Amino acid sequence: MGAAPNAPAEEGGSFTPDWRSASAPLALLIVLTLAFTGLIVFSLQDSSAKEGGPAPAFSITTDHGKTITQDSFGGKLLVLHFWATWCGGCVQEIPSLNVFQRKFADKGVVVVAISIDKNPEKYKSFLEKIPVSYATARDPNADISTEYGTFQYPETYLIKDGRVVHKYANAENWTNDDITQYVESLL
Repeated sequence: MGAAPNAPAEEGGSFTPDWRSASAPLALLIVLTLAFTGLIVFSLQDSSAKEGGPAPAFSITTDHGKTITQDSFGGKLLVLHFWATWCGGCVQEIPSLNVFQRKFADKGVVVVAISIDKNPEKYKSFLEKIPVSYATARDPNADISTEYGTFQYPETYLIKDGRVVHKYANAENWTNDDITQYVESLL
């Protein structure tokens, strides 16, 4: 009776491996490694909104029931503000952002503040205690801020004619002369 394929030969013989049976798992491992590497490289690409670049499109319903999109503000300067009630810097900005909105409302500036608060009751209660003079909306899944590349709050984008003209990545004093003069230069 003959020996089974790839079985060791009688004592003193040699073993000859069948590389064909080992090549399929190796090929699969190589393909999976390349696919995983490609996925990592693709996911690391920065697709966030950049100054001078197009502002990502969005649609959201404000707390007063009005559906707005980026295109709702044609020709106006949109101040798109991402915030949360639990964010200390965000809360500190509210008084100056209120003054800013009142100062520029008649000049073609619109502030829209999108909160990432998950709890609707806490969010509503907060806005009842601390009223704001600008449009607010809640995006609990942070879909819009993620589209803009915002992961730290507060963060604010100035958008004119569909393009991001400036980005503020920290809490700001919106009554500061540098900011107000810059905004006036955009109008």
